[in-house]
Amino acid sequence: MPVRIPRPGDLEPIETASRDEISALQLERLRWSLRHAYDNVPHYRRKFDAHGVHPDDLRSLSDLARFPLSTKADLRDNYPFGLFAVPRDQVVRVHASSGTTGKPTVVGYTQTDIDHWAHLVARSIRAAGGRRGDMVHVAYGYGLFTGGLGAHYGAERLGCTVVPMSGGQTEKQVQLIVDFKPDILMVTPSYSLVIAEEFDRLGIAPEDISVKVGIFGAEPWGEGMRGEIERRLGLDAVDIYGLSEVMGPGVACECIESKDGPVIWEDHFYPEIIDPVSGEPVADGQEGELVFTSLTKQALPIIRYRTRDLTRLLAPTSRAFRRMARIVGRSDDMLIVRGVNVFPTQIEEQVMREPQLSGNYQIVLTRQGHLDDVQVRCELQPALGALDAAQRRAIAASVEHRIKTLVGISTEVQVMDFGALPRTQTGKARRVWDERPRQV
Repeated sequence: MPVRIPRPGDLEPIETASRDEISALQLERLRWSLRHAYDNVPHYRRKFDAHGVHPDDLRSLSDLARFPLSTKADLRDNYPFGLFAVPRDQVVRVHASSGTTGKPTVVGYTQTDIDHWAHLVARSIRAAGGRRGDMVHVAYGYGLFTGGLGAHYGAERLGCTVVPMSGGQTEKQVQLIVDFKPDILMVTPSYSLVIAEEFDRLGIAPEDISVKVGIFGAEPWGEGMRGEIERRLGLDAVDIYGLSEVMGPGVACECIESKDGPVIWEDHFYPEIIDPVSGEPVADGQEGELVFTSLTKQALPIIRYRTRDLTRLLAPTSRAFRRMARIVGRSDDMLIVRGVNVFPTQIEEQVMREPQLSGNYQIVLTRQGHLDDVQVRCELQPALGALDAAQRRAIAASVEHRIKTLVGISTEVQVMDFGALPRTQTGKARRVWDERPRQV
């Protein structure tokens, strides 16, 4: 599938609208969303009243900063359906998080919500270069996780042929890609590398793989990972962003013609960047925590939701909407190592700069006495074969030096054989193993 850059006539009018037109639509929809939440969700009514604000106080977009922030704890405290703004019999579907760190967060959708979600994922696939008639291989997990069904409904809405493979069964994944010859692959970036390894094992070269566009999301990934995926699968790798509390995949997506950060679909989601400590808004272009307010959601309106993702808002390029920069980390997965704030993606970036290493790595933190030790376990590229101890040490020393210079911490880098680290079979890879004793 040749890269197809949308013509102006392919786009919806709102995608090329003026900033004034977008802001006017946002203000209208934001007033509705605040009123909908206040009138129909007791939690929001109590929270607004406690902060001394009322939906009628929103006279401009900047007034939104007066309203209280929301967190995942609000969803868990109101488990399972306490934040729903419509009667339960109007909710046609629920999704939920895994709940590994507490009660799962439950989200609901009316039929209109599902329609909007499908429309925005279809818009995202089109932005990534997809068109009606393309075949889309969906390797996101299906079920309570929003990835699989979100991608599925969006691809169908665009008029694509969907292969609902879900996650796992890597050999079968590759067999179906070889036999069906899909144009688009939707999957997590970490699992795409597992798929690439199976192609390598079968001796299938990247230029012989039918997939020309990969739409990757559900976990942070950097430019180094993008380059590795594109090289090994012979495709254009495009970043899609979403989270279940806000909708699911399709809140934002990169455009194939620029690949310069996901475009936020601002006609349905109002973005802010706040200081993660003070909670105060910061200007566009400054780094901080991403916050979303839904503009059209019926079943579960979300008001100033703290995503914990750290990024920046950027000026429009390929569309009239603002973009978000690559996520540098999460405010709740930041590692403090010997007093230095470190994000796993910072270490990933240095690992990926070493051409002899693959995209698989682990960060293992331990503590000896009062000092933190950080081991970074990496794998060689599969084509290298065996290297002797001196060669491995030279690679390790190069990565250690870059991490020390650019990240600011000392590490022990262990260069392992290809295939030594465990592979994800369900989607997201676990990169960090923090084995330090808990502080009491």
